[in-house]
Amino acid sequence: MSSLLTSPLVDLDTGAVIAHPAIVDANGGLRAAPLPMVLELPVHVVLSGAGALAPLHEALRRAGRHPREAILLLSGPCHEQDRPLLKVGLDGLRTIGYLLGFADVGTAGAALDLVADSSPYLLALAPDVVTRIPGDHRAIAVARAVVTLARGIGAHVMAPGVEREAQVATVRGLGVRLAHGPLLAPGPDGKVRVPLPIADESPASVMLGPRVQELLLPAVTLPAEAKAEEAVAAFGHEPTITSVILVDEFQRPKGSLDRSRFLLSFAARYGHALHGSKPAQRLADPPRTVPRTTPAIAAMQAAGRDSARVYDDLVVTDELNRCLGIVRVSDLIRQVAAIRG
Repeated sequence: MSSLLTSPLVDLDTGAVIAHPAIVDANGGLRAAPLPMVLELPVHVVLSGAGALAPLHEALRRAGRHPREAILLLSGPCHEQDRPLLKVGLDGLRTIGYLLGFADVGTAGAALDLVADSSPYLLALAPDVVTRIPGDHRAIAVARAVVTLARGIGAHVMAPGVEREAQVATVRGLGVRLAHGPLLAPGPDGKVRVPLPIADESPASVMLGPRVQELLLPAVTLPAEAKAEEAVAAFGHEPTITSVILVDEFQRPKGSLDRSRFLLSFAARYGHALHGSKPAQRLADPPRTVPRTTPAIAAMQAAGRDSARVYDDLVVTDELNRCLGIVRVSDLIRQVAAIRG
């Protein structure tokens, strides 16, 4: 087990640090700054069974960390005959709470069909692919293919080892939003500085409207295990609240309570007795999430996919699927009307 990161993992859009290197000392002790943290785990360790993974679990326990606070990036190949065993191992790690990913995607890592079948959370481009960008069109093609794969399976992409601004511009243009490397190392003041992107002011981009992060409103959140009566209290505290978002301990949305539908459940006779002490999640809808970089037009299209919930608030998320806030469909309608007006 070792740390894959040599510098903080950075969101290229905001410059925010979203993960830190984890240092594993000679005694197996684990030290890390605020989580999440990213750790590299060889595939052969997973294939060796639960006993081989015990040091990982113990290191986290001794550091006071929970598996949900770690992203494990699997490195190395997996032979065809070992795939069933690997699936069992990954399912076990995922059940415990670890987030899973693959390192060296695009070159020496696991086969792409295995990556897709494993439903990973994060894909790390092979460092040598990033090194050859932007001067080698073949490396760019490989990176583009990995980004396309990630979008298809709902994973995030990370570019490791970035050293030059041209690399940042290229991977950002391909859709990569997470990176680390010497260029993104904190300066003497401890701050990370990300090169600014070139603004896209083309007519096509303008017609898509602003990104939803520009229309962001604070979300009213409750823990995913909150009781329904706690949600009633939240709605009663402020009449302008249109939704309550249920989140896990890392602020990832797990449920959405629409004000009208939720309170209607309590308006019926015995409504509070039936629902008040039960988990609010029983009455929640799946959260309708949109990445914060989604244009207003695309967000409206997402809102319209479910006619029964067309006016429900959309939950805006960052690259680690954490809730940043909400955007109201009425605000999207006004923005789109202004563009077309």
